[in-house]
Amino acid sequence: MHYHNLFAADDGESHWRTVDVPLEERSFAPPAQAIFVSEAEPAVATIFLRLDPGWNEPIHPTPKRQTLFCLGGAVRVTASDGEAREIGKGDVWRMEDTHGKGHHTEVISDDAFKAAVVQFD
Repeated sequence: MHYHNLFAADDGESHWRTVDVPLEERSFAPPAQAIFVSEAEPAVATIFLRLDPGWNEPIHPTPKRQTLFCLGGAVRVTASDGEAREIGKGDVWRMEDTHGKGHHTEVISDDAFKAAVVQFD
């Protein structure tokens, strides 16, 4: 498993990287048999959002560290260094560019972009 990670370097430039999620086989819901799971990460809020077709925002940093799970539709997200990634149904995007130049997001699908977002401290 992996997620798309958008982060800001010390100079404020945002960049993409792909992060593999380590999984360990262990008992998660006894008495069910062991499954492969990641380490837990405490969260502070969960929100759902919808961006309508044609939605296009100015460049900005993310307001807080958060992970987005795309449920439908697609967006193109461009880091300040110019690299763009398309986030579509089933993709996971970790936003960590809380300072610096930020990123630009636009809906590229004909249908609404729908997502669940988990926010962290």
